[in-house]
Amino acid sequence: MNSGFASLPIEDFYVRRLQELDIVTPSPIQAEAIPVIMEGRDVVAQSQTGSGKTLAYTLPLLHKIDKSSKEVQAIVLVPTRELGIQILQTLEQLTEGSGIRVQSLIGGAAISRQIDRLKLRPQVVVGTPGRVMELLKLRKLSMHYVKCAVVDEVDQVFDLGSMNEVEAIFKGMLRDRQVLFFSATMPEPVRDVIDRWMNEPAYVQVNPEQRTSQTLEHMYFVCEERDKIDTLRRIVRLYNPPAAIVFINETEDVAEVVEKLRYVGLSIEALYGEAGKQERAKVMQSFRNGKFQLLLATDIAARGLDIPHVTHVINLDPPIDADHYVHRVGRTGRMGKKGTAISIITHKERFIIAKFSKALGVPIDEKDMYQGKVIDAGQQRGGPRSSANRVRVEPAAGLRSTAASQREAAAEGGRSGGARTGEPKARISAKVQPAAKSSPISDKRKPERERDRKNKGAPRWLKEKQNKPKPQ
Repeated sequence: MNSGFASLPIEDFYVRRLQELDIVTPSPIQAEAIPVIMEGRDVVAQSQTGSGKTLAYTLPLLHKIDKSSKEVQAIVLVPTRELGIQILQTLEQLTEGSGIRVQSLIGGAAISRQIDRLKLRPQVVVGTPGRVMELLKLRKLSMHYVKCAVVDEVDQVFDLGSMNEVEAIFKGMLRDRQVLFFSATMPEPVRDVIDRWMNEPAYVQVNPEQRTSQTLEHMYFVCEERDKIDTLRRIVRLYNPPAAIVFINETEDVAEVVEKLRYVGLSIEALYGEAGKQERAKVMQSFRNGKFQLLLATDIAARGLDIPHVTHVINLDPPIDADHYVHRVGRTGRMGKKGTAISIITHKERFIIAKFSKALGVPIDEKDMYQGKVIDAGQQRGGPRSSANRVRVEPAAGLRSTAASQREAAAEGGRSGGARTGEPKARISAKVQPAAKSSPISDKRKPERERDRKNKGAPRWLKEKQNKPKPQ
């Protein structure tokens, strides 16, 4: 039967392994990239987050391994420890029973233990550029037999300052090696590296204009800076997601934000670059197991992580650019599942959301929370209102008997911006009184009336403060 992964140039062994893992149908990036990589060409692959890029390069990579050789023949370079562990787990699942040995070389782990494990002669390694270079300098690792190199999340690898290390690693490989670059975003600096290290690469792009998943709903809430924590609390209480990732920009803010959110009763732990290896591993494992609801993270967690039960991504701080927005919100809505991306911004940060919306070509809607529901911004003010929020105008004395029976209808007319079609003129005259002639006394009271209008709904202490006579 020629369908699914069986229609691709993949060995039956891996087709069966995928079926055992309940992976039956290739995603678009897998269907496009796998045949080109199997041809041996250098490839630059770009598709939206959560589209299945890991399988798109690991499956053909494994076909290039000579099981009889005890040398490292393929390497996958990644920007973060968390992504490296995730890719290693995918490789271990695919190679179970195949005789291919895989190993991680991640920074932060004990290098002595990694050196001991290298004695088992892995054929595929997954590592961060810094740790791989460290082992190369110690002559505990050799690139002389590597014929396939993958750089996953290539833009972040270079953005983190690892470009020189990656290029040094490339220099130690076979001259006729195959190089694969994968990411959801390919900024201009990556182009220079492509020109230096790739030989007539094939560009595989799946809906490059659709940079975020079509199953994502994008929205934002506006509040004062001091109210962001409380707004987050209300959002979590309202949506009650099984798991959500909350992003902030600065590592220095992590401890303070965690304590504030715990104080208001939220279940949260933090993941950030400066945390220790064991702490980060423990936090990630607990989050995957559903032991807490919110993962507070810096952008270190925005790349490649696949946690299936994450339904919401919340930006407590706006990302620094549209590319970072893409990678953050890509932690949900993966592989066709629905997801929600929420940003909490101040009035001054509105222009940032407008830029993201324009750059990515996706609508990002402003929302409000009202009476335990999420509504479109302005709906409470300009749309249908509840009776508690309705403006009431008393009728003239001569028409009080009819006003009681017509109050609800008149209020409905007021909400629509004027009289409805066919509404009697008498009803309009009952609600709109002729303007009184201006008098010196009324003119003097205008500033007071204007102040009272602005103070409506203000806290009592503010009203009392503004009502105090100014000192002469």
